Amino acid sequence: MDLELAGKVVLVTGGSEGLGAAVCARLVREGARVALCARNAQRLEATAAALRTQGGDVLALPTDVTRPESLERFIEAAHARWGRVDALVNNAGSSAAGPFSAVSDAQWEEDLQLKLFAAVRAARLTVPHLRAAGGGSILNVLSIRAKAPGAQSMPSSVTRAAGMALMKALSKELGPNGIRVNAVLVGMIESGQWARRAEASGKPPEELYAQMSRDAGVPLGRIGRAEEFADAVAFLLSPRASYISGTALNVDGGLSPVV
Repeated sequence: MDLELAGKVVLVTGGSEGLGAAVCARLVREGARVALCARNAQRLEATAAALRTQGGDVLALPTDVTRPESLERFIEAAHARWGRVDALVNNAGSSAAGPFSAVSDAQWEEDLQLKLFAAVRAARLTVPHLRAAGGGSILNVLSIRAKAPGAQSMPSSVTRAAGMALMKALSKELGPNGIRVNAVLVGMIESGQWARRAEASGKPPEELYAQMSRDAGVPLGRIGRAEEFADAVAFLLSPRASYISGTALNVDGGLSPVV
């Protein structure tokens, strides 16, 4: 299926590794122009270089999405390079989780700044460009815990739930401008942070992934691949999903108890 993304300009926060890098690679294969950002400049440039070897038209800019001026510089640099913006992927984040009594005010604030306020600011800065382009798409990368929070899942589950509410409200408000807003809710999927955890424990990643799948009871019997997540994101961003908006799609192998 041609996703009709060739020539489209897509911004991806948290694009240097794991799920974000997989999204960037999928978009490049579709012919999209991709601007990616992350805090780690060395890792970001390595990912950008790999994308360029695949023929990608890529802009990579070290960015701290929790700093408004840094985020603004990233978005304006992408617009200055290509003269338009067609889509935004709010992917920057982490999986901070613990018991309620152990989460400090500072940790709540840090999580909200990284996952919620960064997405708010990125959308605010991008929407004028989407309107100028005649419409576009915003996608928030969240977690299945946004719908089904569990014990000892804070602050992340609460922040992700706020991100889902943001998505739904924006889909209503921006729909008349031809701007679709959706979310992908991630279950257990291969990522850079899991690979680093496996390395720290002395286990091969495949062994850790198999154990995680068994312990969690994933109905499909395995951990998801980053490429499978990226396929879902690329479709929702594309014109082929032109009548899908305000939707939170679980990409979790059937793990979530909530539709």
